[in-house]
Amino acid sequence: MPVLVMMARRPEAGRVKTRLCPPLTPEQAVMLYTAFLHDLVELLRRIPAVHLLIAYTPDTAGDYFAALAPDIARRPQRGIDLSARLATITTDLFDEGAPAVVVIGSDSPALPAASIEEACAALTNGADLVLGPADDGGYYLVGLRQSMPVLFTNVVMSTATVLHDTLVIAEQLGLRTTLLAPWYDVDTFADLKRLYDDPAPLPHTRPLLNRIFGT
Repeated sequence: MPVLVMMARRPEAGRVKTRLCPPLTPEQAVMLYTAFLHDLVELLRRIPAVHLLIAYTPDTAGDYFAALAPDIARRPQRGIDLSARLATITTDLFDEGAPAVVVIGSDSPALPAASIEEACAALTNGADLVLGPADDGGYYLVGLRQSMPVLFTNVVMSTATVLHDTLVIAEQLGLRTTLLAPWYDVDTFADLKRLYDDPAPLPHTRPLLNRIFGT
């Protein structure tokens, strides 16, 4: 079965959702990101026929994520930056025998389960690479059928050209690539308003959104 990985950070003031501050306080940002994690764990549990894994940071956050999701395997992220951490986690999992690896972040709590299921199906049906384009020029999901660290280490992350640059490398490598429907990360207050307007139930996040937007 494919391994479905969520990259996540232990919620700490000044470390999570910093682009929402202001207007949010650092403490509100922590509460919001914590709610994201709870909703995303519930999302992960709804995906059939996958092995689940939370790749966390910092290294000392193991107890936090064990309490958050005791039924989901977990391990610390390794690497000096996001590129290295993505390269390392995917390479390690393939070295351990994973037939495919799908990685999501923790900034898209309303991500449809169907998008993840489509990524897994595409890899099963022969795609080498699956990308979920994000509206900010990056991607909200990446799926692989074999280790390809160059897709991460040769791309400058957190820029508006991440998706484009990744697709260029994939073409150079001759990879069979599948693109999913676009989706959005929640990084800015405009993104947060979009999440508020999203009809997704979000049982943990919705009460906070209602308080933030005064409903």
